[in-house]
Amino acid sequence: MKTPTDKVPADDAPRPSSGAPEAIKAIPVRHYGRYVAAVLVLALLALFVNAVAGADLRWKAVGDFFFDDEILVGVRNTIVVSVLSMLMGLVLGIILSVMRMSKNPVTSSVAWGYIWFFRGTPVYVQLLLWFNLALIFPILNLGPIYKDEMTDVMTPFMAALLGLGLNEAAYMAEICRAGIQSVDEGQTEASQALGMTQAQNMRRIVLPQAMRVIVPPTGNEFINLLKTSSLCSVVMYEEVLRKAQNIGNNSSAVVELLLVATIWYLAITTVFSIGQFYLERRYARGTSRQLPATPWQKARQNLFTFGRGTGSGAQAG
Repeated sequence: MKTPTDKVPADDAPRPSSGAPEAIKAIPVRHYGRYVAAVLVLALLALFVNAVAGADLRWKAVGDFFFDDEILVGVRNTIVVSVLSMLMGLVLGIILSVMRMSKNPVTSSVAWGYIWFFRGTPVYVQLLLWFNLALIFPILNLGPIYKDEMTDVMTPFMAALLGLGLNEAAYMAEICRAGIQSVDEGQTEASQALGMTQAQNMRRIVLPQAMRVIVPPTGNEFINLLKTSSLCSVVMYEEVLRKAQNIGNNSSAVVELLLVATIWYLAITTVFSIGQFYLERRYARGTSRQLPATPWQKARQNLFTFGRGTGSGAQAG
């Protein structure tokens, strides 16, 4: 007995196609909001440029004093105090973060008190306290190690270094603590099973992995520290802002010299921001499947995709 089967009529049977399929015409997605936003931004930028061009500024003075010897000394002093303060803050921050997480109530409480004090008081006040320390401690007496007058010890550079470095240590302590706590506890248990000491575990296992979390906010803190160093002018430390103010007051080009200081701050922070980007990119290896594009790669992508849509139609085309 044969099972009946459904048969497709000859007229309805699919016929083999003759030739290539018809090409799909892709229509890019139009983003009119982008064009409106671009026009508004360009209009505001044109108004700003027009206002600056019409201002009563001696632009020649900006160029004349930009590479002045005194300004360059101020730039060097700004970089030196910022780098040394950051190194001090980083070292003390790591120590304070370990103390903060310690099970010893004394060390944990001392670290918490340090962080509470320096995060709770302005940097400006801390700089003034260090600079005027000789009013309450005329002599620095460390016993047989060192003894001298406080006015000779607490120079403007030392006051700036302590004011910035000790304050930065409080913030770095919290950043380092967050980075250390981001490492899975199983890593510590595995290192202890291998016979590592607490110090070896911290140096070889925890800190290398925590750097991925620590580096980005540390870079931001350093950029902020570069700008905060301008407060050091209050303790007579001759960084770039104080140098610019002194020259501006003597040459009657106050605003022009402030613009010189502004441009130098922008240049310094830009250079260190680029360094921060590549440092973050280095520590992102092994954790990200695709590393973030470099500025040059982004520029090339924007150059070749300018004016194109981002919808599915544009991608198909």
